Amino acid sequence: MKHALLEQVKHTRVFLRRELLNTIFEEFDAQRMKLTEAQRLEKYQKMLESPFRFFRGSAYLFYFDMTKTSSIFHTPTLKPTWIQGDMHMDNFGAFQNEDGTIVFDVNDFDEGYVGSYLYDIVRMSVSIALYLEEQGIHKAAQETAIQHLLNSYIDQLKRFQRKQDDPLTLVFTKDNTKGPAKKLLKKLEKRQRSQFLQDISYVDEDGQRLFISNDEIKPVTAEEYNAISSALPAYKIKDIAYKHGSGTASIGLKRYYILVEDKKDASGVDDLVLEMKEVRTAIPAYFLPYNHEFWKHYEHQGARVVGTQKAMHHLEDPHLHYITMNEQEFYIRERSPYKKKVKPKNYKNVDDYYTTTSIMGQIAAKIHARADIDYSPVFTYHSEDEILKTIGKDRHVFVEQVILQSMNYKDTVYSDYHLFKNWMDAKFK
Repeated sequence: MKHALLEQVKHTRVFLRRELLNTIFEEFDAQRMKLTEAQRLEKYQKMLESPFRFFRGSAYLFYFDMTKTSSIFHTPTLKPTWIQGDMHMDNFGAFQNEDGTIVFDVNDFDEGYVGSYLYDIVRMSVSIALYLEEQGIHKAAQETAIQHLLNSYIDQLKRFQRKQDDPLTLVFTKDNTKGPAKKLLKKLEKRQRSQFLQDISYVDEDGQRLFISNDEIKPVTAEEYNAISSALPAYKIKDIAYKHGSGTASIGLKRYYILVEDKKDASGVDDLVLEMKEVRTAIPAYFLPYNHEFWKHYEHQGARVVGTQKAMHHLEDPHLHYITMNEQEFYIRERSPYKKKVKPKNYKNVDDYYTTTSIMGQIAAKIHARADIDYSPVFTYHSEDEILKTIGKDRHVFVEQVILQSMNYKDTVYSDYHLFKNWMDAKFK
């Protein structure tokens, strides 16, 4: 009898969580994102690849859970930070900035919003645990990697506060990085800028450069071509293609590659590729406090993403802007020919993970400190001051708390991942 009652308790708990997952997936993917059944299946099949991929594709679940949990380390609601919104291991990478320097930085701003810095930090910490777990790295090393992230984050915020570094000018290059990030940056220096164009385009018999058609790059319709050309009158467009297969959470959002000439990139070379991507309301905005001042400046979702990138990056992409086309909102930026991330094969030992998460902690501090009164009219204070005040003098309590919370949530992600697999079998059989 007792055994039967315990099984009922277990069943009820699992049933409620599974129903919650179903409700959230239906609300966001079907109702808010308007994904078709085919698009949902494509997204969910990617999420089935691993718990880390599941975590990347279900940010709405993370914010639903995290906003239900109070913490003494949240900054006050009236003094939020401009957060990246979807901070995880694969949203850091190398690219060429606007003065031609190859840098290592955050490279995704679709979920940029304002709220407690802690959401970025915890999401990043959970991603570290999941990422390392996937590579067979033991729990103690996962916790140490998170510890490196947090300590470097705090140390860098203090350097900004003491004016030892300036968040408006600090960039991470081969000269001030170590480990896999440094090796990646040095390797990319030797890469020919034309290699990216050669990979995705060809020159036809008339001497015109056009996109190659394959599984990821498809021709657009005549209507799409005309609409995009009309929306970008300042550019001499050579070709336009539809880009498939990027990201996980972005599936279902329209993304185009636009080949233009007579516009020079950071290296002064003609023929560059612009990326034009549809954007929707940031997921954190559904769960975090509404900020009237922020939305007054960034009501257009493309403006929000563009504003986030400008706030968080050292230099401004001259091609960065936003448009509305067919009542859908897009942002446009140059597709860097040097875009590359550190891959699992680039980590040779646990020290490589520690070195890399330390750099990521510095970058997180940089983007949080940049995007405040130094850049935006939304803020009247320095974010680093408010964050450090909230963390307090005993950083060890903060570090231990974030590690505990992140490791516990890693277990939740694994549990949800298995529920998700069962839900998938039932829904898409």
